[in-house]
Amino acid sequence: MKKKLFLLFFLILCAATAYLTYNTYGNWSFAFALRGRRIFAFALVAIAISFSTITLQTVTSNRYLTPGILGLDQLYVLVQTLCFFFIGGIQMLSQETAAMFLFSVSLTAILGSLLIGFFYQKAVNGLFLLLMAGMVCGMMFSSLSTFLQVLMDPNEYDLLQGRLFASFGNINTQHLLIAAVIILIGSSCLILLIPELNLLHLGSGQAKSLGVPVQWLHRGILFLIALLTGTATALVGPAVFLGFVVATITYQLFPTYRHGWLFAGGSLIGFLLLVGGQFLVEQVFQWQTTIGTVIQLLGGVFFISKLLLERKKS
Repeated sequence: MKKKLFLLFFLILCAATAYLTYNTYGNWSFAFALRGRRIFAFALVAIAISFSTITLQTVTSNRYLTPGILGLDQLYVLVQTLCFFFIGGIQMLSQETAAMFLFSVSLTAILGSLLIGFFYQKAVNGLFLLLMAGMVCGMMFSSLSTFLQVLMDPNEYDLLQGRLFASFGNINTQHLLIAAVIILIGSSCLILLIPELNLLHLGSGQAKSLGVPVQWLHRGILFLIALLTGTATALVGPAVFLGFVVATITYQLFPTYRHGWLFAGGSLIGFLLLVGGQFLVEQVFQWQTTIGTVIQLLGGVFFISKLLLERKKS
């Protein structure tokens, strides 16, 4: 597995070098400052999404689930829609400060964790009822967001759409530093829980018999998932579907229950996909679209193809 990690690291190094040096036209300092900031954002998002998705799939024992199934991405969309609707799009964009970023992250993470915690307490059958409640809430959030967007001024609606699509083009340095601290704390907590996650891989029943406080562990893990997902979403917009692609490739390359390897491999794979994808979209093909749109399209095709393959096997 070490060889695979070194290979991924080498591919990332090649992709990052190509992205930093391609089409700079001699403006090395400007290109390095702009693209270097984006590469740092790639790393943060890759860590947050890979850690949260792999952890969620371990807790639920289902490799088709992502944090999006809990309604967290739709919750972010609703929070942003409410802010633009009541405060105004121009004021929201003019107040693009560290405080506003912290507000978006905190509100999304806190509401998400409270929502998950509420349904967790009410869920008699555990996580399955929780996930069903998350799906229903996600649909409700999406419907309410659509209703408010219909009532919006067309100009403010256009500004809102720019916020809702994942974009690494306009990232505030202050936002990066705050996001880095939050993601570092959240991922470090999950790293400390690796022994418990390895036991949860055997199943909740087995882990409980081995002395793991499963109920409290689930609550803490779900809060960390909401925190990491909310931070990544507030930083670059909804791109949670990336987690399914990253986790699936990680399980194929690293067939192990040890979450240390899974976290490391997943982070590198996510980083490689983001750097390579941005390089192709922005520099090679020069498409007038966001990498989030490409991720959603390719991820959807990948998800459907995997479902069809699994159906043929069964």
